[in-house]
Amino acid sequence: MCAPLSAEIKIGKLYITRGDLVLAVLVIPVALAIALLPTAWIVLGMIGTGLFAFVLLRPQYAVALLAFMVPFGTLRGMTVSGFTVGGTEMLIALLAFAWYARMVADREIRIVCPPIAFPLVFLLVIMVASVLASTAAEPAVKEIIKWGEVLFVCLFVANVVDREAARWLVLGLLVAGTLEGLYGIYQFGRSIGPEEFVLFGRFMRASGHFYQPNPFGGYMGLTLPLAYGLLLAGLSTTHEGRPTAVTWAAAVVGCTVMGAALVMSWSRGAWLGFGVAALAVTLAHSRRTLLLGLLGLVLIGLFLLLGDAALLPESLIQRVVDFVPYLSGVDIQAVEVTDANFAILERLAHWKAAWDMFSDHPWFGVGIGNYPVVYERYAIPRWQDPLGHAHNYYLNTLAEMGLVGLGAYVLFVGAALATAWKAVRCSQGYWHGVALGAFGMFMHLSVHNFFDNLYVHSMGVQVGLLLGVIWLICRRAET
Repeated sequence: MCAPLSAEIKIGKLYITRGDLVLAVLVIPVALAIALLPTAWIVLGMIGTGLFAFVLLRPQYAVALLAFMVPFGTLRGMTVSGFTVGGTEMLIALLAFAWYARMVADREIRIVCPPIAFPLVFLLVIMVASVLASTAAEPAVKEIIKWGEVLFVCLFVANVVDREAARWLVLGLLVAGTLEGLYGIYQFGRSIGPEEFVLFGRFMRASGHFYQPNPFGGYMGLTLPLAYGLLLAGLSTTHEGRPTAVTWAAAVVGCTVMGAALVMSWSRGAWLGFGVAALAVTLAHSRRTLLLGLLGLVLIGLFLLLGDAALLPESLIQRVVDFVPYLSGVDIQAVEVTDANFAILERLAHWKAAWDMFSDHPWFGVGIGNYPVVYERYAIPRWQDPLGHAHNYYLNTLAEMGLVGLGAYVLFVGAALATAWKAVRCSQGYWHGVALGAFGMFMHLSVHNFFDNLYVHSMGVQVGLLLGVIWLICRRAET
């Protein structure tokens, strides 16, 4: 039987307890670290210790930190056995430990699985099955882990986060998007970035901490609908149902900053995705905005038909329509590559490679995460760089998981849109604005993924966060 910590031990003429010895063992290393380590390490250690304690004690509020990990989580990371571990992965591991510790303390291991999680689980099962067809296991495992994080975050929010904590999570998403947007605007104005991102000889395409303009524009497009939805909710609801002053201010500033940053990304896919998302949010908000939205579409159509589009900047018009001549199909190898058509031809080359992979492996594809691995066998001459994905998530899914995988992914997206629409219809005031934002986010995701892959740089985590939030809205309405 172990002696209690209060038992005394005699050392010479001194009497100390076992608790004193345990405390000394803990304090002495800390004191030595403070005395010997650089000041920066000590400060980081104190901040890390504080965050660790915060996550363990208040995991329902600490999940809001994940909103900041999406744009900023890649600033610091380490590689372990070929896998990159950044802030997102470490925070998710801490949240998982805190959740498990809470269940152990309550002596009840109980996990509520929202309906939206089942299509996600099915998609993960298909991903795991496609590994049997893969050439390389490491990229397949990375993709499965990435989607596993989406599922975990969704379940965590649904089981641990309450209404008050969900408000902090939404505010965190708005603030993180605004800060990243400000950095993108700074890059644009100060011409910070690689030479290939130069615009008009004096500006720079905004890329933020995503290091590429297209995913940066995608992140702006995923977050901006949330600010827009809350803005509409604040303008049209009574005082009691409106967002708080802080959230209202964050929505107004977020709309302004992220809207400007979206334009400065110069990403056509992001523009189109957000255009569809903004239209969907506007039409879904109320009958009044539905009528105003339809009227706006009519006016825009008349504006274009009457030739007033010439009043728009020529560079903007060219950016929007320069891909039209290629829609009818071209021989990629026969077209002369220029600075103007390089991005379009590069996408077409990767789309063709993805389609050829699907043609050879129609049911389960070449294996999840293996598009860049087998790309060399399908590459068109002059386009040997695999780029990591096919710049079209639907074609990428066809190539890697075949028809079965694409069906599972479409089922997941359809279920997400249906759940978000249900949240829109059953909510009012502040939560109506959040539901509108989630609906707009999934609309942007669905459209922009025709031209890119937005499941990069932890953006899938943001999808998981809002999946959990819209289920909370639906559950609140039911109860």
